[in-house]
Amino acid sequence: MTSSAAELVAQIHTYYPDADPQPIVDAVEFAKLKHEGQTRSSGEPYYTHPLEVAGILADMKMDTVTIITAILHDTLEDTSATYEEIEKKFSPEVASLVNGVSKLTKIESQTVEGKQAENFRKLLLAMSEDIRVLLVKLADRLHNMRTLHHLAKPEKRFRIARETLDIYAPLAERVGLHKLKEDLEDLSFSYINGEARDSITNRLSFLRQEGSDLVSNIIRELTGLLKEAEISGQVTGREKTRYSIWKKMQRKNVSFEQLSDIMAFRIVVDTLAECYHALGVVHSKYPVVPGRFKDYISTPKPNGYRSIHTTIIGPENQRIEIQIRTQNMNAEADFGVAAHWAYKQTDVKSAIVEAKKYRWMRELLDILEQDQRPEDFWENTKLELFQEQVFAFTPKGDLFELPTGSTPIDFAYAIHSDVGNRCIGAKINGRIAPLNTKLQNGDQVEIVTAKTQNPSPTWERFVVTGKARSHIRRFIRQQQRGEYVTLGKAMLQKVFKTEGYEFTDKAVNGIVDQYRECEEVDDIYAGVGAGNIVARDVFRSIFPAHKSEQELAKITSPEDIPTIKAAQNQPRSGKLQPMPIKGLIPGMAVHFARCCHPLPGDRIVGIVTTGKGVTVHTIDCETLEQFADTPERWIDVSWGEGQDNPENRIGRLIVTIANTPGALGTLSTVIGKSGGNITNLKITSRSADFWDMYLDVAVTDTKHLNNIVAALRATPQVVSVERARGR
Repeated sequence: MTSSAAELVAQIHTYYPDADPQPIVDAVEFAKLKHEGQTRSSGEPYYTHPLEVAGILADMKMDTVTIITAILHDTLEDTSATYEEIEKKFSPEVASLVNGVSKLTKIESQTVEGKQAENFRKLLLAMSEDIRVLLVKLADRLHNMRTLHHLAKPEKRFRIARETLDIYAPLAERVGLHKLKEDLEDLSFSYINGEARDSITNRLSFLRQEGSDLVSNIIRELTGLLKEAEISGQVTGREKTRYSIWKKMQRKNVSFEQLSDIMAFRIVVDTLAECYHALGVVHSKYPVVPGRFKDYISTPKPNGYRSIHTTIIGPENQRIEIQIRTQNMNAEADFGVAAHWAYKQTDVKSAIVEAKKYRWMRELLDILEQDQRPEDFWENTKLELFQEQVFAFTPKGDLFELPTGSTPIDFAYAIHSDVGNRCIGAKINGRIAPLNTKLQNGDQVEIVTAKTQNPSPTWERFVVTGKARSHIRRFIRQQQRGEYVTLGKAMLQKVFKTEGYEFTDKAVNGIVDQYRECEEVDDIYAGVGAGNIVARDVFRSIFPAHKSEQELAKITSPEDIPTIKAAQNQPRSGKLQPMPIKGLIPGMAVHFARCCHPLPGDRIVGIVTTGKGVTVHTIDCETLEQFADTPERWIDVSWGEGQDNPENRIGRLIVTIANTPGALGTLSTVIGKSGGNITNLKITSRSADFWDMYLDVAVTDTKHLNNIVAALRATPQVVSVERARGR
């Protein structure tokens, strides 16, 4: 128990005598102040929790920055403390680490798997930036598990224990925190299956009483054996954890009585050479159990674990497991990446760089880059975390570590993603083998590739690595997307053809911004092909004013068609009346400027001309500059309420079209189908490739003209179109 700043400082000084105690004392006082009034479920003041977390990290011989981070790890999340305040009072490094931990404090198992996966994604991303964030989080989880019994609801205790067993214990193992991992597993085991844990505890207690002399005899005999060989080493005996015993019973489907290796004995020597010397001495004295020898010194585990494991029929004719390692290896076996800080207190950056070399972390980040669904990431990551390892070699002797049950496809993707994608066959130990063959330790694997090969969907049934599965799924999704794009494009082409328009990618590209979920034209095609977007809705977005033949057939009389001809056929005293202008004196004559052709919907202004009345211009008409010195002639006017059948007005466009046969015909067709009518056309420039022209179109209002502009811009023959202003 770490109950005060003084005890914590004393603990740190045992492995780092030169540590400055003041920042640690300041951090404790800061945490007390900020957490004042807060209590835990146990009723204790809240600040005792971060102090205990800091004590756990001090046991792991962590640097002072990490210790301070642990003390402050909940201040950003649960108190009034700010990032800037922590940065100023302590350091930018501490503030960054505290912020990283704060982002992870609310990671909890969710009922929706995708949500849980998304949280786990954030955890790994934060961890990849500085692994000390993960170390603080793991220590935080360990203390929470130690005090979990204070939570009142059993279902909440079970959920947190399940999450700890599924996520945090495997992560602790992956960074080599073996002792912390065992503690997390044992505490979780007590809440998930308390009866089984109690049963194993009772049986271990019985064996301990029955075999106490046996254990001491084995240690004595092995110690004597080392002395005879002049090897300086220490022999200890250690029970396997209750959870590891339970897992082995489940995995091998055996009873407790059938387990023969409840105890493991450890030989710790000074040098690497003595490891192999001790192994030779033990093997020369006792029979070796076949298939039970593993050399993790020459081929370390992905988390950096190094040791020699062997099982012998040893003293007292007992089958026992022996682990042989050096002092440094023993420290790394217990504290993993944290052990680097014990030797590099003055060079923390070097320790971080060293910690980032872990292959499994690079593999997980590679999976992240596959841009897959959160659920896939969760599944593939769990594959990476939980599997035991098998070692296989390339013909050149390169070693690859893979999960047990891996196949040549997994091996190919481990070499490189391109090798996996192009794999067509494999030779295992010189003989051609099926791609779903399970690899064994020591297999030499040669991958045969072809440039024309692509991943097969059937591979997903038997691959076991997350990297292989993520690449295969990505290819399947891309292939499926390609089919949807082709189908969606064909569906849109059919709609365009039915309505008498020429289909182009240019037309669809103009409305990509209208679909939030789409970033490019192919996204719209894929959406149409998959049935998520309606093809005719896309067409209407491109040609908003278009009326189909069926819609035109429903119009009962020619007067209802919004063209200039309908307006001409009606007497001025009939239904079509000019839209009133607000702001004029009753009876004033009104003219609409031919320079800018104002339309209902435009912002307008009136200019008084003696003897002519008022001329209405658009507010941005260039002609208005002529009246800048006579403000008394300006009248503030606006459009009045429109009629049911408003009078058509002229909108002028500047159009550039390609000089190709039928271009003018296409132009007039598009305008006609959009409900407009060309009243005047003036070609201003001709060249071998393009024509520039002014186009006067009868429309009802600004919206109507804008719809016509949109339809023209989607037409292949039209290079550019814009509304004329002040011309």
